[in-house]
Amino acid sequence: LIMVVVWEWLNEHGRWRPYSAAVCHHIENVLKGDARGTVILGQVDPQLAPYVIDLQSMHQFRQDTGTMRPVQRNFYDPSSAPGKGIVWEWENDCGSWTPYDMELCVSIQNAYEKQHPWLDLSSLGFSYVVDFDGMSQTNRQSQRKRRIRRRMDLAYPLIAGSIPKSQSWPVGTSSGLPCTCQQCMLVHSTRAASNAILALQQRRKLGHHNNISVGGGGGGGKVEMNGVNFPCGPAIVTLPSKYSLTINGQNNLNRPGTQRITVTASRGTVPPGVPALPVKNLTGSGQVHPALAGMTGILMCAAGLPVCLTRAPKPILHPPPISKTDLKPVPGINSIRRKTKKKHLRKGKNPEDVVRRYTEKIKTAPDEDCTICMERLATASGYDGVLSYKGFKPELVGKLGKCGHMYHLLCLVAMYNNGNKDGSLQCPTCKAIYGEKTGTQPPGKMEYHVIPHSLPGCSDTKTIRIIYDIPAGIQTTEHPNPGKKYSARGFPRHCYLPDNEKGRKVLKLLIMAWDRRLIFTIGTSSTTGETDTVVWNEIHHKTEFGSNLTGHGFPDPNYLDNVMRELAAQGVGEDNLKD
Repeated sequence: LIMVVVWEWLNEHGRWRPYSAAVCHHIENVLKGDARGTVILGQVDPQLAPYVIDLQSMHQFRQDTGTMRPVQRNFYDPSSAPGKGIVWEWENDCGSWTPYDMELCVSIQNAYEKQHPWLDLSSLGFSYVVDFDGMSQTNRQSQRKRRIRRRMDLAYPLIAGSIPKSQSWPVGTSSGLPCTCQQCMLVHSTRAASNAILALQQRRKLGHHNNISVGGGGGGGKVEMNGVNFPCGPAIVTLPSKYSLTINGQNNLNRPGTQRITVTASRGTVPPGVPALPVKNLTGSGQVHPALAGMTGILMCAAGLPVCLTRAPKPILHPPPISKTDLKPVPGINSIRRKTKKKHLRKGKNPEDVVRRYTEKIKTAPDEDCTICMERLATASGYDGVLSYKGFKPELVGKLGKCGHMYHLLCLVAMYNNGNKDGSLQCPTCKAIYGEKTGTQPPGKMEYHVIPHSLPGCSDTKTIRIIYDIPAGIQTTEHPNPGKKYSARGFPRHCYLPDNEKGRKVLKLLIMAWDRRLIFTIGTSSTTGETDTVVWNEIHHKTEFGSNLTGHGFPDPNYLDNVMRELAAQGVGEDNLKD
């Protein structure tokens, strides 16, 4: 049996993201040589220089921050996309290209090879439609379109024989000594740390309580204790919390055999003249390189030992406590809250009337495709026989007034029926909006006021705080699953803008978007994967008050301009403020 091997890592959204083919070949080569080895990803991809993979615990470790993520070894058919070296990617907000998850990539390539005109990704948990003719991806809920591309790359590695099962720690034995580069020296020192842990576990079985010291580079694979030698073999026993691992020595990372790792009781005494440093000190201010301490922690975690790799900074989501008397109205805005109730939900309008309002009939159709049904405009609509409207014959063609793009009128009716039925049309080619676009946001309330604190990078202004609050409820006919309950996680949600002229303008546009029910929708959470829940609707908000650790905070000099473009794409532009 021959299969393609793809190594993947788990991101913060719970999705398995593939490494590149070159990286996977590198991992497989290391795996063949040492099943319990450590893979230094920077050796094959300079952009991955901070990352290593520990094959024993199946975790990726970032040396400069201490972040750990699970990895997995997945298998696909040799005739699939990874076996042929085909990569499908979508264009992100920065204009660069992001590869699809391998599961999606395989499905997209299968549909492409079968010459399907499009592929609906709903069955795979994503509300997107891939259009192969236009090489684009469209969000079914927001109708936002992104470019996609298909490119050739190195094929992923092949393995023959039975598919190996996942291996638990520890696995095998080391097949040789590492090289003398600094990263390999760090890895070798980490191995010494794990040997010390295993030796301590053996000693506890024998009732010994003395300190254990382990040579970092020249110990020959043995740990010496009171004249008794224990091999560095596997022995997994939980270490009590009264023990802690300390790493000693200074500026010894490049000298084999000089590192010393000492395991002591936390209340015991450290040998005279030997400075101690806890593993959890990964701030970079201590004597031990963060990577050495962190990789030691990897093996400790794999052995089931309690360890704190790093105390990563937490995002500052909220300002200091504020009294109600300090909350002030936003200058230039009369109200302080908006509410959306069930009675505000708009009823559908006659599809034929809407299409007639924004189009004009074309007597002679041009020799081009209708991008909705993909049939020629000179022939009948692809919805002929599917939809039947007395006022629209299948061969009638109309031109949209502002942008001039042409479609079968029956196709426009079908598109309208598949949308929000709010009396507006959006051109599927250029996204021009006709009428007032509204969304499917469930009932809730929006509050806004000025607080006497400044955002990072905006020290000369106060801050506008927006509070959205939407309760859970029952989906209606405009939602994905009418009659089914929807959840509302994380409410009330607090968002922030600088209290300056442009920030107030953005607030006015956000209020308008709220009134049109465009801020939220009901769908699948990209963070948790939960379905039938309230999610953001393509209009980005800043939810960190005093930091920008997640990218949802300040400083961000381009945010106000970016969010105004996103609002304009939803039909909420500056020209609406004049009206």
